[in-house]
Amino acid sequence: MSVISFIIGAVLVVSSLVAIEAKKLITSVVMLSLASLLAVVSFVLLKAPDVAITEAAVGAGLTTAIFLLTLKRLGRGESE
Repeated sequence: MSVISFIIGAVLVVSSLVAIEAKKLITSVVMLSLASLLAVVSFVLLKAPDVAITEAAVGAGLTTAIFLLTLKRLGRGESE
């Protein structure tokens, strides 16, 4: 296991904990997206490119977009 893998794993754990403990929802979404992107890098380092592509598309891309659109929709609902 290389030093890079250890650093990526540590940052992934920290970003996941920040996503759980954040007071603002947008911070949680951004930290969750960061954790997904770091998981993609981890999968690439583990030589699993098909899993990395799936995680990038679903975990980092689609899930983040749905969460951001939901937050936008909730914000619009509060101002009306």
